[in-house]
Amino acid sequence: MDRDLGAIRRALRKPLEIEESKAALTAPQKNVMQAVVRNKGISLKDLGREVSLAHSTVSGIVDRLAKRGMLERRLDPNDGRLSRIYPTREVEKFVRNVLPGLTRGPLEDALRRATKAERTSIGEALRRLRELLAQSKFRTPSKSDRG
Repeated sequence: MDRDLGAIRRALRKPLEIEESKAALTAPQKNVMQAVVRNKGISLKDLGREVSLAHSTVSGIVDRLAKRGMLERRLDPNDGRLSRIYPTREVEKFVRNVLPGLTRGPLEDALRRATKAERTSIGEALRRLRELLAQSKFRTPSKSDRG
């Protein structure tokens, strides 16, 4: 089962990995771009928290992406000591319009080729697996669990 789940994960990620390699993007760079698109005008400090990376790491990623014309640093209009990070129009279009298709495409294509009965069976099995995982002693603690 573990081998099958791994193969499924790889198949679902393949189109995205191809695009990332064409653009010569690392996973952290992609995560930063997605966070900036979701939070236009985000500060470096907040961006670091959003992607769980150190301030210096995020700053370097933003610098490299800005050099490539993918992100822009602009001074905060209310506090000139701070900069805000914005996506370029091209990056915003890619993250909003192309990226979702790359991540959903393989799954949608496979399910289109399945019969209705197979889709129903797959859906039921996945729902049950999700329920079982939610009951697992290995689940990630929620905020309420941590007190």
